[in-house]
Amino acid sequence: MRIEDYPPQEPFSEIARKYHLEVMRLGEDAAPAFERNYGDDPYQSLGVFPAARPDGRVFVFIHGGGWTNGYKEWMYFMARPMNAAGVSFVSLGYRLAPRHVFPTAYEDCAAGVIWALDHAGEFGGDPKRVYVGGHSAGGHYAALLATRPDWRRARWPQGNPLRGCLPVSGVFRFGDGSGLSVRPRFLGPEGASVERAASAYFDIEDKTPFLIAHGDRDFPHLMVQGAEMETQLRRLSIPVERMVLEGADHFGASYAGADAGGPWVKAALRFMS
Repeated sequence: MRIEDYPPQEPFSEIARKYHLEVMRLGEDAAPAFERNYGDDPYQSLGVFPAARPDGRVFVFIHGGGWTNGYKEWMYFMARPMNAAGVSFVSLGYRLAPRHVFPTAYEDCAAGVIWALDHAGEFGGDPKRVYVGGHSAGGHYAALLATRPDWRRARWPQGNPLRGCLPVSGVFRFGDGSGLSVRPRFLGPEGASVERAASAYFDIEDKTPFLIAHGDRDFPHLMVQGAEMETQLRRLSIPVERMVLEGADHFGASYAGADAGGPWVKAALRFMS
């Protein structure tokens, strides 16, 4: 879908504008084999990149953008190195704040992942080898899906069908002690009291393995949260790895997904094996 055909979203900040231009440049030659909508809104859509020689692995990735910005097209640049390794790649879009507040986008991401689980076999995937990841706000939603059973109980009551979670520069908790300087608008108005419900750090039920990544020059609160999430998962005996990407800031950690020979892609493919 063309960016200009989407309904308007919040104006980009200068730093978001630069990120938008760079990820669109990185993915300018990447076109999905097909797109699918899982809802009526244009943002409720998926870009699907089947591997030429699929090995069954499916990687569903959720874009960031501070919960108020972003497009599934932002993550298209990640498809090439994944496809080359036999992994089919799905980029997931969702409805944005401030028009849509929690749990709307979380439910959107769940619906998109359910679509991938249901249809994996149609593009060379194995529904038992589906992984979810995301950058920044997308890492937040991926972590919620990996730790919470509410979205999958009706279909998969015996356990989470996800094989693993790969958040990059993700946010894992909100409220006191989170390090966030302002309350994200996707949480809704003050007094909505959804901070705990929106935090993957608390009330973890599903024991999905994690590969947590962030840059060594990332936003400070995200580096702290990544270390805290690792500790929390280890305390619960959930398999977890955390990698720190040298020389990468918040956006460089995202760009690492384009580098087939780089440390994050290598670690992600090993983790998904």
